[in-house]
Amino acid sequence: MGWTNSARRERTLLRQRPWDLALLTWVPLLAAALLWWMFSAGQPRALPIGLIDADHTALSRQLSRLLNATPGLHIDQQFSNLAEAEQALRGAQVYGVVTIPPDFARSVKQGRAAQITLLHNAQLGTHSGLIQRDVRTVVGTLSAGIEMAGRNKRGEPAQTVRVAMEPVRTNLITLFNASLDYEQFLAVALVPALLHILAMTAGAWSVGRELRDATLGQWLGSAPRTGQALAALGGKLLWAWLSLGGIGTLALLWMTWGRGWHPPGSVAWTLVALWVFLALSISMGAAVAAITRSLRTALSATGFITAPAFAFSGVGFPLVAMPWGAQLWAQALPFTHYIRVQMEQLQMGAPLEYSLRTPLFMLLACAALLLVSAVGLARAAAQPATWGQR
Repeated sequence: MGWTNSARRERTLLRQRPWDLALLTWVPLLAAALLWWMFSAGQPRALPIGLIDADHTALSRQLSRLLNATPGLHIDQQFSNLAEAEQALRGAQVYGVVTIPPDFARSVKQGRAAQITLLHNAQLGTHSGLIQRDVRTVVGTLSAGIEMAGRNKRGEPAQTVRVAMEPVRTNLITLFNASLDYEQFLAVALVPALLHILAMTAGAWSVGRELRDATLGQWLGSAPRTGQALAALGGKLLWAWLSLGGIGTLALLWMTWGRGWHPPGSVAWTLVALWVFLALSISMGAAVAAITRSLRTALSATGFITAPAFAFSGVGFPLVAMPWGAQLWAQALPFTHYIRVQMEQLQMGAPLEYSLRTPLFMLLACAALLLVSAVGLARAAAQPATWGQR
């Protein structure tokens, strides 16, 4: 069967099977929209924390107001003892508890160090890190204000006080994602990871379905040559590539230009890399199905390869901090290489020559996998006894 006839046949099958069509249309579109919606706020705000104020003075109330005025924090509950606070932490009613000791204001007035305690759940890494940062900022601001007010009362000039308070300063310059926007950091990376899973699943399902239903002969004929099998395979996989590539393009354009974000690098080249990456993902699924001649095995391999791809990509956990075995596995996964191109262009604004090679290598790998699939399908077509496997 030629490329055109195969594409027409696959289109007819998709129309007859609404759930197969859903895998390529509204399911990935809805999933991408949900991912964007989850991170659309950009930054976590008003994380609920608790407060134990054992001092009940004007200074402790000032600290409470400063904590509540911080955009990232919200004092959701006030507790009278640690047992209540611990219960709320375990029940995830709050993500941290600030404890003000009973001698807080007295210690400050007497010139002694006063200690504020923060209890936080470090198992929730993002919540814990943000709460620690904001609480440190608030306490540091209050402490500096108290010290500067005391020195000013003793007659020290304001400029001298500022220098004495911070004789050595740190100049922090954020090069990429300066606004710490989780939509630009996580959502834009998670959408292609999701499409990677669906694309390899679509490739495995399209080919494996013909073997499972014993319709390989109707699709390819009784004795197809490798070139004929390759053309038929291209026509069959075309719709999955166009649909998932179109959804990926819409998602990427919406989360960049549509949201008022104009990345410093090339959005066009990122889209080229995305389309090549999805073609490679579909080809991987088709190759596993054609080689194993089993839809079940192909879908299992899809989950084994694509499900942990994001975790091993270096986005959530540094790749260089992983054990050498994990680094080797990460380098073998195509998502690791694609996401590097995306980050180079959308986040870092790297020169285009840094990101040119990866899509070209992925394109070569895609061609090789399609050829392997065609050879496997041509051989399988000549052995009808192997059809019908799950």
